[in-house]
Amino acid sequence: MLHVGELMTRKPVTITEGSTLAEARGAMERLRIRHLPVLDQDGKFAGLVTHRDILAFTISRLADIDTATQDEIDQGIQAGEVMRRGVKTAQPAMTVREAAQIMLDNKYGCLPVLEDGAVVGILTEADFIKLTIGLIDELARVRRE
Repeated sequence: MLHVGELMTRKPVTITEGSTLAEARGAMERLRIRHLPVLDQDGKFAGLVTHRDILAFTISRLADIDTATQDEIDQGIQAGEVMRRGVKTAQPAMTVREAAQIMLDNKYGCLPVLEDGAVVGILTEADFIKLTIGLIDELARVRRE
């Protein structure tokens, strides 16, 4: 049985509740990621900021707002105001099947992975795509033999 700890991305990029929306947006753009676990003042998991959350707080380009103005607005909004709370999480020992079911049932793009409240990883749709590609490659190899 495959476990979350074997598939997850370890040591994901995180932000704090006091981080600004500008910092979150910058990290997502720079690192090409769509999910940022948010930590409280004790370094424990508090919530999640997603690319979709940031888009919801972005003023439409149709409003004729320039980038500098949007950046200024983003500097005044903290992650704690935007983040999703009550997000379901996984543990490294959880089966990948269980985690996949949680993601499917809740329409999540990721699951933060916690141990004792601390973020130790993140399981994303991309991790499942990598797993699927590996399984397809293995199936093709077996069929050739």
